Amino acid sequence: METSSIEYTAKAASPLVNGDAVLKITDKGLMLTTTFDTAEVPFCDMNELSLVNYVITLKADSGDYVFSMMGNWCQPFFDALSEAYNKAVLRSLFVKYTPVVTAKGYYSFSDVSGIAAGEAPVHVYGNCIVTLPPDLNAKRVPLCFARGLDKGEFQMTLTLDTGEKYLWGRLGYDTAPFTEAVEKQIRALREKTLAAVKEIDPTIDTAQASKLANLVPQGAAASLGQLAAISPSFAKALETKIADTRAAETYKHFKSICDPSKIYIGFRKNADAEEGDTEAPAGMAGLTGEAGEEITGQLDGSLVMDTEEVADETPDPYLLWLIAPSPNGQYAAVEFAEPNSATFVYRTGGDFDGFAGKLNKALEAIDFKREVIRLTDDELRKPENADYYMAAKRTAALGFIRANFKGRAIHSNPEAWKRKVNELWGS
Repeated sequence: METSSIEYTAKAASPLVNGDAVLKITDKGLMLTTTFDTAEVPFCDMNELSLVNYVITLKADSGDYVFSMMGNWCQPFFDALSEAYNKAVLRSLFVKYTPVVTAKGYYSFSDVSGIAAGEAPVHVYGNCIVTLPPDLNAKRVPLCFARGLDKGEFQMTLTLDTGEKYLWGRLGYDTAPFTEAVEKQIRALREKTLAAVKEIDPTIDTAQASKLANLVPQGAAASLGQLAAISPSFAKALETKIADTRAAETYKHFKSICDPSKIYIGFRKNADAEEGDTEAPAGMAGLTGEAGEEITGQLDGSLVMDTEEVADETPDPYLLWLIAPSPNGQYAAVEFAEPNSATFVYRTGGDFDGFAGKLNKALEAIDFKREVIRLTDDELRKPENADYYMAAKRTAALGFIRANFKGRAIHSNPEAWKRKVNELWGS
């Protein structure tokens, strides 16, 4: 389905199409047509849009596309292309619901991706803040990892557990609603985590539950040693849950070859099992349908269950996963309890705890679509994985995890699996 039936005309200068061209925005990108040539620039290949002196420049993986001589249609075309591009970015960042607050203003970020600043639309959602400049600085900031919030008269700064800082300002009358919405969503996320902790271990006391909610926001993985230090009963409850999954035997094996206290365990309540997540999908009316319909996947169908998963099984209320260090600490094995068809192995560079923290960020950012963290670069560039490719461009933690993927150990039989894990660990 096309996002617009409007055709625009321009003088085009690009690697693929030159001369008088007809431009048409589709649900996948921008179509350019001249008398003898046709080309499409997918949204996933677009890296920057700009409009200067009535000339539009689109920077893409395939080169720069410059459009001029558009007359009064220059601004409308730029606005329409920017809107369609932002919708694609939101889709790639796994933003599914309508924003709580929208505004436009100044942003300044300092994180592992570098330093960035400018003017852009900004949206507050139930679990994140999304800033949408028309370039690769588009950012989804997860609220579950927030550790500090500084309110100024005309601005707000959010600090994550990594020390990364994100500032938004010059929002005008939207400043107060923006800040209040962020505070409200952070509280709601902590309350949801607290409820999940108590559900897993009904015997836990209030103080322990509160400390755990701060340690494992939205169920982020933490080492068994950290969990047990706060609440031995909660750590035991998680192990009991793992014992009832297909990961039971692999967990026993990991405990036998490395310090059990160093194994990370993560949990997350499955979306289908959560209550209250009834918001309408992100502002995509006209893209997938009217606001209020639930978005279940990418338009081209790429956001589907991992092909290794068993689709007809009733999902467990909780997704559980493990991160186990190799004996020399140079590698990590990542195991999802259900489904349990393979173990993913990654290089850690000798910093296992740092790797685990980045994996937490990457999984949260991609809504636990685990196939993204092990696709090869060639697979990532396939058209059906366009959203994943866009996500990898804009999420530093995901890029780090993908770059350090070494291989998979399939659960064909226990002995073959152990041999493959040892092989991947270099031992």
